[in-house]
Amino acid sequence: MFFWSLVTFPIKFSRTTPYLAGVAVCALALILSGCVQMSLDDLGEASPEISSALLSEMREKGMSPDAPVLVRIFKMESELEIWKLDSSGKYALLKIFPMCRWSGKLGPKTKEGDRQAPEGFYAVSAGMLNPKSQFYLSFNLGYPNRLESALGYTGEALMVHGACSSSGCFALTDQGVGEIYAIVSRALKAGQGAFQVQAYPFRMTPENLAAHRSDPNMTFWKNLKEGFDIFEVKRQPPKVSACSRRYVFDADFGGQRTNPLAECPRNFDVADPVIVARQASDDKKIADLIHDATASRLVAYQDGGMHRSYRALLKQNGAQKLAEKISGINYPVSRPDAALSDPYR
Repeated sequence: MFFWSLVTFPIKFSRTTPYLAGVAVCALALILSGCVQMSLDDLGEASPEISSALLSEMREKGMSPDAPVLVRIFKMESELEIWKLDSSGKYALLKIFPMCRWSGKLGPKTKEGDRQAPEGFYAVSAGMLNPKSQFYLSFNLGYPNRLESALGYTGEALMVHGACSSSGCFALTDQGVGEIYAIVSRALKAGQGAFQVQAYPFRMTPENLAAHRSDPNMTFWKNLKEGFDIFEVKRQPPKVSACSRRYVFDADFGGQRTNPLAECPRNFDVADPVIVARQASDDKKIADLIHDATASRLVAYQDGGMHRSYRALLKQNGAQKLAEKISGINYPVSRPDAALSDPYR
């Protein structure tokens, strides 16, 4: 059961590289990174229906099309994951969608007009879906959530939508958002009250955290990692609350809502030993990476990022042709020069 108490709800091969070795490495890269689009024609047509291929994949994974869903978003990797409850009673990964555009830099959104895409935990109910969006289809993340509102963060209408343009939103292709919309709306119609969205700066690995150890958002990101770890271990959406100006997860407050800005009650948190062990192991890995000075590369964004597959298409075809293929409204790709300079590889 999903509980929510916080919100209302191109690889370059040298010409001297042997052909077979290049093919092998490329194949491995594709396996590890997921399907990488190679041409504009591969993008297909937009449809707000679950494809027969994806329905078949659900069956193979023991998932019902009506089963609850959960969404995870990773900025640096420009990926959106759809998870569904399977026959085991736990959530399993259904599909990873490459994001075409997000704006701002790594870090949370705090004010209207900062072009930042949000980071945090959100709940999306049926009333937050927009089948008549100017960007084909969309759903509202619900930013600012209860914690963000208490902290004085401003902004509104932060969406996951189609086209390839962002000013604080997470933009996919019409094709991608059509499939995502179909999956989540099916789950909501089947009775899921709201699905959880977890938005992160990057995959919360020791390597990424060590690489960004000097970032002023590190304390906030470590707080996000607590919820990330719970889902990684339990494969269940964490119950999200807030106190002491931070998120708290799976805490028992006796049914009472806490003040996000007030100190957390004493002895409210009974930590799961498995999760504590995972966090301790990750903390040691982070310390070791920092000590060995092997995790020093930071990524500095001019204005958001774009998945490498779309970045390759942008470079090959230009912004106009990419926009024409990605969205029926032919909405311009936002700040294409900044997209091409995405430092993440």
